[in-house]
Amino acid sequence: MATIRPFKGFRPKPEYAARVAARPYDVLTSEEARAEAAGNPVSFLHVGKPEIDLPPDVNLYDERVYRKGKENLDRLIAGGVLKEDPKPCLYLYAQTMDDNTQYGVVGCASVKEYLDNTIRKHELTRKDKEDDRTKHVRTTNAHTGPIFLTYRARPSIDAIVAGIAQRKPEFDFVAPDGVRHRLWVISDPALVGSLVDEFARVDTLYVADGHHRSAAAARVGDELRRENPHHGGNEEYNFFLAVLFPHNQLRIMDYNRTVRDLNGLSPEQFLAKVADTFGVTEGPHPAWPTQKGEYAMYLKGMWYILRSPADLLADPDPVARLDVSILQNELLAPILGIDDPRTSKRIDFVGGIRGIPELERRVNSGEMAVAFALYPTSIEELLAIADAGKIMPPKSTWFEPKLRDGVVVHFLS
Repeated sequence: MATIRPFKGFRPKPEYAARVAARPYDVLTSEEARAEAAGNPVSFLHVGKPEIDLPPDVNLYDERVYRKGKENLDRLIAGGVLKEDPKPCLYLYAQTMDDNTQYGVVGCASVKEYLDNTIRKHELTRKDKEDDRTKHVRTTNAHTGPIFLTYRARPSIDAIVAGIAQRKPEFDFVAPDGVRHRLWVISDPALVGSLVDEFARVDTLYVADGHHRSAAAARVGDELRRENPHHGGNEEYNFFLAVLFPHNQLRIMDYNRTVRDLNGLSPEQFLAKVADTFGVTEGPHPAWPTQKGEYAMYLKGMWYILRSPADLLADPDPVARLDVSILQNELLAPILGIDDPRTSKRIDFVGGIRGIPELERRVNSGEMAVAFALYPTSIEELLAIADAGKIMPPKSTWFEPKLRDGVVVHFLS
């Protein structure tokens, strides 16, 4: 069973919502966040990326950064920008991007279920990033950004959500990136109880996005449990802020690769080696993969289409047959010498939201030698890998739209 627990959320008053809600901390550099929050003292970037309010030479992991985040969160509450709901609620959060709307139920998920793998993962975390979010949670005493969870869609939950969505939302705004955000407060005890009961029939939840946040939330919850001699299991730190979306509403975009050099090869030598494994044809300008097993490669001002051999796509291992795995195992490692994409400084990753022009720009500028556009990983592939207890290669999925920070805040006590 999956736990979803109502809580007394702190959320922006409707008149502040559009100015408070901010892109998540991990999709912006400090410089980008400073620019985005300029002139907007209520932007939640002051909480999620509080280094923007300190001198640029302050280390991102300096204790002053976390203290500034807490100070800024306290300021938003004291100033009446964020208000606390008087009783535990669930919330419905809808995001519309282009012609797709995804509806997620906002509540608290269980640290225990995360630790016992009822909430399944598909990525490894980096210690430095996990440590960062752990310090942020402990210092602010809050989950300031939600974890993006998914579950296999259930018509019974869809029906309840559809009814809620017919009502007038608490807020409704379109962000500068064109994504529409709406929030409904679910305070009726009967309706809350219905959703809690329906989610109890869900066997498994999955971390779609936010592996570092979820790992940090679980780590803090476990630390506070061990530190509390009167621990009872119902304390707020045993639960973390999450938005739960049905799998069939989610949109995964491609997560593309660029490499700085050709590992000592000439373009002609490189192409010949690629053709030993992949089918290679000249592509249109620009090119784009149109199906699983296809890649678009940009080299010396030319686009090529690469096609994986059928036997690699039929591998029984759900990780090995991923397009990102085939590219890594058959090209990036053996030909370009990228043995560990987590640590190599020669490779970089470009989210599909930036588009093909970004790949061309980085190669044409001379910064990179070659770029690869991938066909998006499917949600079914993600679920199969998580169910198998396996881990995806790094940078396999790019979810859009991103959840905004500051829509609802959960305090640990």
